[in-house]
Amino acid sequence: MNLKLLLLTLMGCYCFIVSGQNTTSEFGKLNAFERSFVSYDKDTTANAVVLFEKGNDHFEVVNNRIQVIKKYHIKIKILDSEGYDQATISIPYYKGDQAHEKVQRIKAVTHNGEVKHWVQEAKIFNKDVNKYWSERTFTFPAVEEGSIIEYQYELLSPFFFNLTGWTFQSEIPKVYSEYYAEIPGNYTYNRSLVGALKLDVNESSLKKRCFFLPGTASDADCEVVRYAIKDIPAFKEEEEYMLAASNYISKIEFEMSEHQSVRGGVKKFTKSWKDVDREFKADRDIGRQLSKKSFFEKSAPAELFTEMDTLTKAKKVYDFIQSHFSWNKKFSIHNDSRVKSAFENQVGSVGEINLSLVNLLNASGLKADIVLMSTRKNGLPKKSHPVMSDFNYLIAKIDIDGTSYLLDATDKEMPFGILPYRCLNYYGRVMDFKKGSYWINILPEKDNSRTMRGRINIDRENQLITGEFNSIETGYYAISKYKVLEKVTEDSYLSEIEESLSDSEEVSVAEYSQNEKNSDEKKISERFKFEWEGSFDSDILYINPFMVRYFKNNPFVLEERNYPIDFGHPRKFKYQVAIQIPEGYKVASLPEKKVIALADKSGDLQFLCTAQEQYISVFFNLGLKKAHYSPDHYEALKELFRIAVDVQKNSLISLEKI
Repeated sequence: MNLKLLLLTLMGCYCFIVSGQNTTSEFGKLNAFERSFVSYDKDTTANAVVLFEKGNDHFEVVNNRIQVIKKYHIKIKILDSEGYDQATISIPYYKGDQAHEKVQRIKAVTHNGEVKHWVQEAKIFNKDVNKYWSERTFTFPAVEEGSIIEYQYELLSPFFFNLTGWTFQSEIPKVYSEYYAEIPGNYTYNRSLVGALKLDVNESSLKKRCFFLPGTASDADCEVVRYAIKDIPAFKEEEEYMLAASNYISKIEFEMSEHQSVRGGVKKFTKSWKDVDREFKADRDIGRQLSKKSFFEKSAPAELFTEMDTLTKAKKVYDFIQSHFSWNKKFSIHNDSRVKSAFENQVGSVGEINLSLVNLLNASGLKADIVLMSTRKNGLPKKSHPVMSDFNYLIAKIDIDGTSYLLDATDKEMPFGILPYRCLNYYGRVMDFKKGSYWINILPEKDNSRTMRGRINIDRENQLITGEFNSIETGYYAISKYKVLEKVTEDSYLSEIEESLSDSEEVSVAEYSQNEKNSDEKKISERFKFEWEGSFDSDILYINPFMVRYFKNNPFVLEERNYPIDFGHPRKFKYQVAIQIPEGYKVASLPEKKVIALADKSGDLQFLCTAQEQYISVFFNLGLKKAHYSPDHYEALKELFRIAVDVQKNSLISLEKI
């Protein structure tokens, strides 16, 4: 079995006959299914639906040069006016210094019943986007509710790497999407299925003599592949707590692995990690930048090289690099990393700062390695084989007394051993040039909490309500708070707090202080005294005990979510308050008790109000023990947050005159 067929087998070769669907479509004509399509019952919120989509890729010799020919055909039903933005089309193409791509044979038409409105050639424009990219653009004419817009084109590419696969999922749902390709046998591509959707069609066959190259004795055979999915839901990014969309959008990815020349040579593009380790060690942008031990021994303060315990020394080195450098907001790790000049200028990229950190740790007698990783917005790197373009970030790793510490010195507020939130992306690759590289899990700080404890007093004589609260934030919440306090004045900080607290009443901060004795780099303790005017002349008083609301709205609003919920780190929210019962009143009613837990006990909510003689005690706790939740948890998390928001908004305590 050849490599390509083996990869298909590993993906799970299966083939379904897709019946009752729009699996074929002729350009310029509407079939019975397309003419009768009025609404999409699988997504009643859709403004537009792809009725049919097909890509057809093959290799061909054009002007004595092998080209990848990419044909594309699509029909889109416009369901309402909000779907009109689908009528503006952009087709990107690459233009290199030595060769460029070409978009040709564009045809486009708007179907309004039996009436057709064609896009004229003069209305198709060419636009330069940047040095390397241009696009062909046009807008469909006469688009209205109920229109079907249709277009097709060919893209000629001299770049074999441009056989990249097919993206099934987009911002609007699709009834049917298909990818077909004919690949000459001397080209080998790795391929992988990404996303939660399964293929409805997965076919592979051999086509004899499908490709002819002038100057060769015989035609080449091709592998013919056909992949399709029906009833594809729209991919919606309207919610919080997710990694890069590229991790989850359903697609099949191709990556060139090997090319066998007609002259007999073989060029491999997919390398092993051993190959990468060897190349990195000699690479001038990373490997050679790790050999600056003598420079840092001369340039860093002598106290960093004195005898002290390992953890203390590591922290001192980290603190020095962190304070010495200012990050220029550039991530660059593969190109132009020059630690000596960056150190001298005290400004550097992610690569330069953290390579300097590794160098100085090693120079001070501590073994440190670099870790290649990808940020949350960049997507997860492939584990199956090295794809160096997947990595856009570099951090340091050091082991002390059996504990591994991951370090990033680009952020001046980040404590030793805690990575910035942008780095909380599952795993990275440790580049140990002596023992060989390996994967390491990126584990976030566990203790990340927001806690408010206090009491509320009601002064009937002065028609005044006062609240005294202690606020304690830990982990990433404390780091965020320190960053805020670093940037703003105390007055503006307190003004923002007042605005966030007031719904209908005007709340003022009467006193504020930080408890430095109870604070450290991972914890901040603050004390607030609030005041606001009230009215206590009614027979019934209504009090919402939540001066601070952790969630004003439910972050989860989709009917269905097919990708994970990623909080980045575990989190806890606590609120405890004692409310004075004013003289002359008694408790009429208290909010209902709420105790909810996820099925696997990885999250829970507790809310309880109890009355004593003079006080009402309010207890609220919401805990999320995991950083990542599978899509199966979505409905339960959505309900958990719905109840949490409702409790904070609508938990009214009623007091009545005695």
